[in-house]
Amino acid sequence: MTGPAALAATAAGSHGFLSPTGVEIAFLLVGLVTFGAAIVTVTTRQLVHAALWLVVALGGLAVEYLLLTAEFIAWVQVLIYVGSVVVLLLFGLMLTRAPIGRSPDADSPNRWAALTVAAASAAALVWVVVDAFRTTWIDLDHGDGPGNTEVTGSVLFRHWVLPFEALSVLLLAALVGAIVLSRKKHAGAKEGDR
Repeated sequence: MTGPAALAATAAGSHGFLSPTGVEIAFLLVGLVTFGAAIVTVTTRQLVHAALWLVVALGGLAVEYLLLTAEFIAWVQVLIYVGSVVVLLLFGLMLTRAPIGRSPDADSPNRWAALTVAAASAAALVWVVVDAFRTTWIDLDHGDGPGNTEVTGSVLFRHWVLPFEALSVLLLAALVGAIVLSRKKHAGAKEGDR
């Protein structure tokens, strides 16, 4: 086949930047929603609303992992981050009696400096990741790629056991600290009542 028919067959068989697939469009849309939820998380002045927007952002990341065919990582994201960390955060907010409405403590005069540092850090991170993976192509159609549960579990439990255990101890310490802080305030209130 030569001529226009061969060109049309080649164009129909491959896709590129200007002809994305449905999964790529879904990935982009979910990424935009996740980014928007993350922006609202850090800009809202109500702590409980920030925690709930964090649930949306972390859930969006789980959907992104599903779209990348990394099902194990997606469910770990849902169970550990959405299920445990956000619940622990809300539990800590309730135990320390943090203000439910608008919090004046959530405002800072250093907002522009923080925005500048955040933008510079994000630009540096994007540059490093793009530079590191510029020529890497991951075939998502193969079952034995990096998103495979067996490969992920092997790497996770061989090389990353200690950081996960350290994180669990840190979360336990945060929970115990929240309980201690709430008990001290509660005990002081009882003594003042007598």
